[in-house]
Amino acid sequence: MTGRLHVQRLTLSRLVPSLNDAEPLIESPNLAPRQPISAIRLEQGRLRLQSLFWGLTPPWLKVLDHAPHCARAETLGKRAMFNEAFSARRCVIPVSGFYIWKEQFRSKQPYLVTQVNRGPLLLGALWCRYHTTLTSFTDSTALISVPANACLSSLTDRLPVVIAPEALSRWLDPTTELSALNQLLMPAPLELLGAFPVSKHVNNPAYQSSSCAHPVGPMLRWAVPQEP
Repeated sequence: MTGRLHVQRLTLSRLVPSLNDAEPLIESPNLAPRQPISAIRLEQGRLRLQSLFWGLTPPWLKVLDHAPHCARAETLGKRAMFNEAFSARRCVIPVSGFYIWKEQFRSKQPYLVTQVNRGPLLLGALWCRYHTTLTSFTDSTALISVPANACLSSLTDRLPVVIAPEALSRWLDPTTELSALNQLLMPAPLELLGAFPVSKHVNNPAYQSSSCAHPVGPMLRWAVPQEP
């Protein structure tokens, strides 16, 4: 499952034309958990871009290091930490890509997963609010993961769920039935995503060079069978 995001050069006005940019987009070539992250939420009927803490921190959480940055789709209705948030507080994280690590002999090879056409992605997530006083609070978020599709399953078993732009309103609407939400928690279409190996420098979250996204090998992508 991904633990780093690539968020750079996103044209959100094209992806989400009705978005109100309440805050500037937080950009990073190697964004790690326990950091602020930009999310799109529905607020008073309007789509807004706002900063959340990446790591779900419900009020009863005692140790910040235990704040999960990802939630498995299969556990959303079963774990108290996720159940209420999934029912009423969903958001999306706009990214240009995300990193995964392929297990190898004595090491792991990082890959950057992007749209095949390198366009932006909306990753499904949930959020919660922790009041520190009567008037101040912290909002936090966790990505939602689903099984990897057949194209990328040789690299990893889990990937963040991708919310299609045309399903965004349905995903963010707090009145959407759970049955309709569960239909969106599916692996990405085979032809949507590709992945290419990148430098192991991204293993260090302090490494913030644009070279994080430079391929060091060919992109793995779904090959459409050719008709004879």
